[in-house]
Amino acid sequence: MLRPVSAGIISGLVAFTSSFVVVLAGLEGVGASPAQAASGLLAVSVLMGLCSMPLSLRTRLPITVAWSTPGAALLAATGAVDGGWPAAVGAFVLVGVLIVLTGLVPALGALMARIPTPIAQAMLAGVLFQLCLGPVLGVAANPLAVAPVIVVWALAQRLSPRWASPLAFLAASVVIVVSLTAAPSPSAAPPLLPAVELTVPTLTVGAVVGVALPLYLVTMASQNVPGVAVMRSLGYELPWRASMVTTGPGTLVGAPLGGHGVNLAAITAALAAGPEAGEDRQRRWIASTASGVVLVLCGLGATAIAQLIALAPEGVIPAVAGISAAFWALLVGLALRALLRRPGRAQSG
Repeated sequence: MLRPVSAGIISGLVAFTSSFVVVLAGLEGVGASPAQAASGLLAVSVLMGLCSMPLSLRTRLPITVAWSTPGAALLAATGAVDGGWPAAVGAFVLVGVLIVLTGLVPALGALMARIPTPIAQAMLAGVLFQLCLGPVLGVAANPLAVAPVIVVWALAQRLSPRWASPLAFLAASVVIVVSLTAAPSPSAAPPLLPAVELTVPTLTVGAVVGVALPLYLVTMASQNVPGVAVMRSLGYELPWRASMVTTGPGTLVGAPLGGHGVNLAAITAALAAGPEAGEDRQRRWIASTASGVVLVLCGLGATAIAQLIALAPEGVIPAVAGISAAFWALLVGLALRALLRRPGRAQSG
C-alpha cells in the first residue's frame, strides 16, 4: 500500500508544480485577469483530481488526468482573443463538447489518432519555444534571483529527477519570500483563501478558429493520444470512451470558472502506472487515486499560489516555466532525431 500511495503523491505534486505557471500564463495570455486565472488554475487542478479518482476506482486501472500543458502554452502564445476573455471561455466550452464527441463518435477518435506524430510534435515545439528560452532570459534579467532556481533544478535532475520540478518551485518560493522580506515597504497581505470567478461564455469566429480548434487539436495530439500510448507501453489498455466522456464534461464544468481543459495525462501517467507504484500491477490504481487527492488539495491552494507568483521578482517565473518545458523540448528533439535519422544507418559506438 505504501509504494502506490507514495508514487501517487509524487505524481500529483509533479503534475501540479511542473507546469502550473504555464497554465496561469496561458489564461492571462488570452485575457484573464489575475483573479480569473487563479480561478481557472483552481478549477483545472480540482477537476484533474475529481476525474482521476472515479476513473481509477471504477476501472481499477492507474488512470491519471492532467491539464493540457501544451494547450496552456498555446494560449500563452495566442494573445488577445476576438471577444475578449468571455470568448476564450466560450472556446473552452467548445473544446469540452468536441472531447465528448470524440469519445462518442468512433470515427472522430480514429481521425485524431491518425494525426502524424511529427506534425503534432512540430506544433508543440512552436508553442513551447518561447517558454524554453525562459531560464536563459531570466538569468540575463535577474541573475541573483533566477540562478538559485536553475541550480536547484539541475542538481535535482542529477540526483532525483522526479523531484526536480517541485524543488525548483520550492526554490522559487524561497526567492520570492526573501525578496519580499528585503522590500522596503511590504504591501498588505493579499487574499489567500480559495476563490472562483464565474464568466458567462460567449463565442466569436475568431475564438473558434484561433483558440478552440487549435486547443482541441493540440490537446488530442499531445495529451490524449500519447497518454493512451504511454499506458499501452506499460501494459494497460485504457477505456477510450470512458476517458473522453469523463474529461470532456470535466472541461465543460471548469470552463465558466476559467479552466482551459482536462485530459489524459501523458508524461506523469508513467509515475502512477510504472514499477515505482509497486510490483503488484493490480494495485497501481491506488497511485492514481492518491494522485487525485493531492491534486484536489493543490487546487484548493491555487489562489494563494497565484498570489505568490504575482509577487515574484523579474525573471523568476519565466525561468520556472521554461524549466518545466525543458522535458517537453527534449521529447520534441528526440522525435525530430528519430524522424531525420536515415533508415538502416549504422550506429557508432
